[in-house]
Formats: sequence, structure tokens, C-alpha cells
Amino acid sequence: MRVIIQRVKSSQVEVDRKVIGKIGRGLNLLVGIADTDTEAELDWMVRKCLDLRLFPDETTGNDRWEKSVQDIGGELLVVSQFTLYGDCRKGRRPSFSQSAAPEYARALYQ
Repeated sequence: MRVIIQRVKSSQVEVDRKVIGKIGRGLNLLVGIADTDTEAELDWMVRKCLDLRLFPDETTGNDRWEKSVQDIGGELLVVSQFTLYGDCRKGRRPSFSQSAAPEYARALYQ
């Protein structure tokens, strides 16, 4: 499993000019699921993303990252991103053979 985490003040996802997901302050998570990923790995990754201290403690005036997304009452915008497993080492077309099949990835994602 691969996850790209982006701290955001606000974020939204649009499909065909229609907003399908929107959050305020929190985290964007681009999630790629491999064909070998398990529910146990997913549970670990969820806990890790929720517990990572990526936000400053504004009460102390310190810029050190002290707070998690849960600590600040933040939101998550999770986007399935199979392209995180694109392999471009051979040829000119990326291979996505390590990405999970859509049905399997959808089951873990949801």
C-alpha cells in the first residue's frame, strides 16, 4: 500500500465539474492498493495516517508538528490512486501489474 499525504487548509475533488468530495482543514490521502495488500496492512495504514503528527500546536506558538488530524478535529479526503503503482522502468508505457484488481481494491478502499 502506498499513500501520499498532503496537509491542506481545504480541498475538493471534482468529476465532470461536479464536486464529489470536499473538506476543510485536514489531510488529502492518495491511496494506492497493491495486489498483495491485506486488511491488516490497511488497518495499520489507517491508524498511522490518523496518528501522524503533522499539524503545529497553535496554543504554544511553536511551529513544531505536535498534533494529529484527530487532535485538531480535522477532516480526511481519501482518493483512490492506482497510478501510485505505475512502473515505468521498461518501455514507454507504465505497467500497473502491481496494482490491485479493481474489485479487490474497491473492497479494501470502502
